[in-house]
Order: sequence, then C-alpha cells, then structure tokens
Amino acid sequence: MARAMNRLSTAFAKAHPALVAFITAGDGDTAANLDALVAGGADVIELGMPFTDPMADGPVIQEANIRSLNAGTTTADIFALASAFRKRHPDMPLVLMGYANPMTIRGGDWFASECNKAGVDGVICVDIPPEEDPELGPALRSAGIDLIRLATPTTDTARLPAVLNGASGFLYYVSVAGITGLQVAAQTSIDEAVARLKAHTDLPIAVGFGVRTPEQAANSARVADGVVVGSAIVELVAKHGVNAAGPVRDYVASLKSAIISARG
Repeated sequence: MARAMNRLSTAFAKAHPALVAFITAGDGDTAANLDALVAGGADVIELGMPFTDPMADGPVIQEANIRSLNAGTTTADIFALASAFRKRHPDMPLVLMGYANPMTIRGGDWFASECNKAGVDGVICVDIPPEEDPELGPALRSAGIDLIRLATPTTDTARLPAVLNGASGFLYYVSVAGITGLQVAAQTSIDEAVARLKAHTDLPIAVGFGVRTPEQAANSARVADGVVVGSAIVELVAKHGVNAAGPVRDYVASLKSAIISARG
C-alpha cells in the first residue's frame, strides 16, 4: 500500500470523524499555523496553493491568496513548507489543494514527484474535471499520491461514477453550490447527500464549504466521516497576522471537541 494511503486511511479510521483543516500557504506564519492546526487536534491538513484566479473560493480565501502572492510565495516555497512540516509531523496527513495551472505548468510528472519528495499525501485540484484526469491523475497515482475528488449538490447519480473513477483518499462533498465561506447548507440536505454518496462508494466522505461553528461541525460529524473547515481559520490568520497560531489552535480545538462529542 502506498505511503500516502497509510496516513490518510489512518486519519479516517479513528473512533471519531476526521477534522480536516485548511490554511493558505504563504499567508501569515504558515509553519506556525500548521503546527497550531496539529496542536488543536486536526486529523488532516489541507494546505492551499495560492493562485491568481481561485474561482471556487469566496472573498476570505481570495484575499489570503492575494496576500500570499504579494508576499512572493512560489511553488518551491510551498513544497519547502510541506517538506519541513513532514519532518516535524511524520504521521500527520497533508493534502495540497489548489488549481490546475500551478500543478500542471511543468507537467504532471514533475508535480507528482515534488509531492512525493515533500511527503504530501493527497492532492485536491479544484478545476480538473474527471474527463481531464490524464493531466494529473496517472502521475499522482504512480507516485503514491491520493487524488481527492469533489462531489457537489449537482453531482447526480449519472455523474457520480465518473467522479469516483480514479479517486482515492476521501471524497470531498462540497455542501453548497457556490463558493467557499459564504453559504451554509441545510443539515437535511447534507444528511441526504452523504447517505446517497455512501451508497456508491467506500471512500470516507468529508463535508466542507460553509462549516464555521462547532455546532455546524458537530451536525456534519453525525453523518459524515470528516468535516472540512477553511474560511473561518483563514479569517483568524487575516485578523491576527503573524500572531495567529494561538487563536487558530484554540478555534481548531473547539471544533475537534464538538466533533468528538457529536458521536458520543
């Protein structure tokens, strides 16, 4: 079994649903914030790759992308952050999340190789649909990196097999038809969607987009295998700048406590 599967599968095999926490690379003190996510109890970390046109993201993460790019963050910097994180936290799953251009501009094989060398476990590419899997999928799978796909409220039963084909690690359910951070899905729609997805795959289902409060995290955790929180964490980085680590740790700890309590 590939190295990447070990860390991610272990994270989702715990007695409680996994808390998946997102921050943007190069925004604030990224290394300290990554450590704060671990200290707060995150089970999986998503590290966002800043991009000039983050079409799936709302204002909070768009602004984090701008701050990071204005600070000069490069793809090489992101891999350096990932590699250093892996040395500090050998057992914590790390997923890169971003857009096709930075991942494919030097070729999928190059990107997959860099992910492997840096100890990255999985990749979420927001804007490569399953039909364009050859752009990145084969290279990642050959390197032992999970390609984590997205399902949305508009992913119907006819579309789902294409989404699942070649997917691994976990399935990220985008709970709202829109951008990150602004809307909150009705819990009944999340319950129904997770049940439908589970009927078609054995992959863990993680619910994201619009999860901000411990209560919302607990509600999703009652039905899903994981809960993804991003914009609310990125807001703390925006508010506290290089001093965000403490507030990030405390907020993540509040989410983790709620998730554990949700399953009793």
